[in-house]
Order: sequence, then C-alpha cells, then structure tokens
Amino acid sequence: MPRPKRNRRTNPLLKRIARSGFVQGLLVLLVGLYIRFVRLTSRFDEEGPGLGALLDHWRGHRPMVLTFWHGRLMMMARMRRRDLRQLNVLISIHSDGELIARTIENLGFSTVRGSSRKRGVGALRELLQVVEGGGSAVFTPDGPSGPRMRAQVGAIAAASAGGVPLFPATFSVRRGPLLRSWDRFLLATPFNRGLYLVGEPLHVPPDLDAEGMEDWRLRLEAALNDLTREADRRMGRAPVEPADPGSAKAHR
Repeated sequence: MPRPKRNRRTNPLLKRIARSGFVQGLLVLLVGLYIRFVRLTSRFDEEGPGLGALLDHWRGHRPMVLTFWHGRLMMMARMRRRDLRQLNVLISIHSDGELIARTIENLGFSTVRGSSRKRGVGALRELLQVVEGGGSAVFTPDGPSGPRMRAQVGAIAAASAGGVPLFPATFSVRRGPLLRSWDRFLLATPFNRGLYLVGEPLHVPPDLDAEGMEDWRLRLEAALNDLTREADRRMGRAPVEPADPGSAKAHR
C-alpha cells in the first residue's frame, strides 16, 4: 500500500506563524520574564579585578566596550538591574535578527542595526561610529555563529578607534544545562547560585596595524577564556573548551 503523501505546505505555514508580529511579541515577553525570574530567584555575586572600573564607567556614563562570549549572553543583560540604555548591542543581520533585537531591547539594552551588506559589516560600522562618538558598546566576539570562544576583531577595532577601555566579562551558575548549540549556550535555571566575573580592562592603543590587531585579539580571547574557566570552576561546572582553531572560520 502506498504511503500517504505528506503535506509539504505545513512547514511554510508554521514559519509564517512563527514570524508573525503577535507570536514574536509573545516570545519576547516570555523570554524576558524568564530571565528576570531567574535573576529574582537566584543569588549572584559580582567579582573580579575589573569590576570597580567597570561600575565607575557604568554609573558615570563613561564610554567603554563590554565583551562576553555568545554562550554566556543569557544573564549578562541582568548583571545590572537598570541603566542599560547607554550600552549599544550589535545585532547581526539574519532571519532572526528582529526577534533577537526586540528581546535585547526588552531587557534594557539599546541596539544598533545596520545594513545587510556583507553579512552585517554595515552594522559593525555603525557601532564603531557609536564608540567613536563617545558611546558604549557590547560585543560577543565569537558571535553570531562562531567559532566558539574564538574572538573576532570587531571589539578590538571599536576600543582602538574610540580610545575607550575594553572590559572582558562572563557569568556562570551552579545549575543549568549547556545547550547543544555551536556556542554551548548556558541556560540558567531559577532558584540558582551564580557568579559574574569582570577582568582587568584592556587599553587598546590607536592606529593598530594587522599584527597589532591580531596581538590584541589574542589577548582578549585569552582573557575571556580564563574568566569563563574560572567562573565555571567556582560554580562547580566542567569548563567549556574553545572550538578547534584549525577548523575555525577566518577571523573577521
């Protein structure tokens, strides 16, 4: 007996529903409520040699660049409970960009959205202009799609062009799964214990050549990996290993 044909129109229909304004608005609300609930029901400590300087810049609305790995994005928006609008987040150009932008804005950040030319180069250029103009920026240096825990040069270029300090930061929690995504996304659960760590600021010099840019990129990568490893160790978690650089994409 021949098998019944599958309805090939189901997937496009589901995609249209998922991308509708109502569904995306509901998702944004639910994600924001969940993250706030985790923060409200959990105890997070804030430590690290760069914490004092970071808070001075934050409270004084002084320009800076804040960086953390893409896999540690979830709770970084709730490190501080307010005064986040001064921090501008680069939104990559892809099909889910609008949903991610709305979620981040709902959590209190400002966003920078650029043109779709050359996979978000326009957005990066706009964020560089924000920093050069005295604003603050947030980068996930391995985003939007990897390689995991391998820094790209955008944050270095922004800090160098704007003459502002670059702060590496991370968080970890005692409980919560690591998703099987490219970035090993850490999904924190409610009623938890967590830790924010902030490293010493990196003062990137201006007018770097290619060799200098690579040197500072490696410094940032090492700082973020050391911080993340230490935060995981203190929370009793096995460390997440960076992606193999031999199979990594070219650093942008």
